Amino acid sequence: MSKKRITRREALKSMALGAAGSILMSALPWKAFGKQHAKNSKVVLIRHKNLTNENREINKQILTQMIDQAMLELTGNSSVKETWEKLFSPDDVVGIKSNVWSHLPTPPELEQLLKKRLMNAGVDEKNIGIDDRGIYNNPIFQEGTALINVRPMRTHDWSGVGSLIKNYIMFTNKPYKYHPDTCADLAKLWKKPEVKGKTRLNILVMITPLFHGVGPHHFNKKYTWRYNGLLVGFDPVAVDATGLRIIQARRKEYFGEERPISPPPKHIKLADTRHNLGHASQRKIDLVKLGWEEGILI
Repeated sequence: MSKKRITRREALKSMALGAAGSILMSALPWKAFGKQHAKNSKVVLIRHKNLTNENREINKQILTQMIDQAMLELTGNSSVKETWEKLFSPDDVVGIKSNVWSHLPTPPELEQLLKKRLMNAGVDEKNIGIDDRGIYNNPIFQEGTALINVRPMRTHDWSGVGSLIKNYIMFTNKPYKYHPDTCADLAKLWKKPEVKGKTRLNILVMITPLFHGVGPHHFNKKYTWRYNGLLVGFDPVAVDATGLRIIQARRKEYFGEERPISPPPKHIKLADTRHNLGHASQRKIDLVKLGWEEGILI
């Protein structure tokens, strides 16, 4: 009798089912967001004046310190290693969903730091993937057990802003279905089986955000600035809503008047009020600010 050949996709699926039964998949912090929960959503904003230099090159040591400090604050733990071990199991298959937009991609330094922290928590390197546009056909993302959502904040011609909620658009091969009404229902992406319940951590990169532009794929460096920050949380809606407030404040500061984002990024509020994905209301967000305060805008 010939032996059945097990594909990598099948192996990952088997691992996913095994990990689903582990103790780590019980009540954990990343599950504690959404409107079904009365408690507020915690968001950590951390900044460092010297994270980037005048050429906007990232200081890796400072970036590491920022991520570690933000994670300790977010979880209430006293050990970095313990923090990651509580969020991820050695049995996990983890996709780091980044963003490769050429003008403002997820920093490779941050991608590699997250991978390193996962490996320190016991996740095998072969079970960690970093991807954006290829995730629809990537078995780590399609059959995995956990996701980290990480991307820069920028204005966007179709949805008002491109941020964490929108970052999962590549989980569909028909993204145009989410474009009507200025992408109002992007939160539906988070109900897809490849995504639902798997996101353990959200990081909105606010190092050099893009706060203004006109037209598809717009980019002008003069509409970015060295904010040198990261927004970290379990609730993607709360993190996005906080990033949006900073972008709007920067627009007012730069233009000298209220300048609403066009089109309005209503998908963030609707992710709360229509889709119950998390909290968009400022009164339901507990914002903790760490580090550099000058020009914080919030």
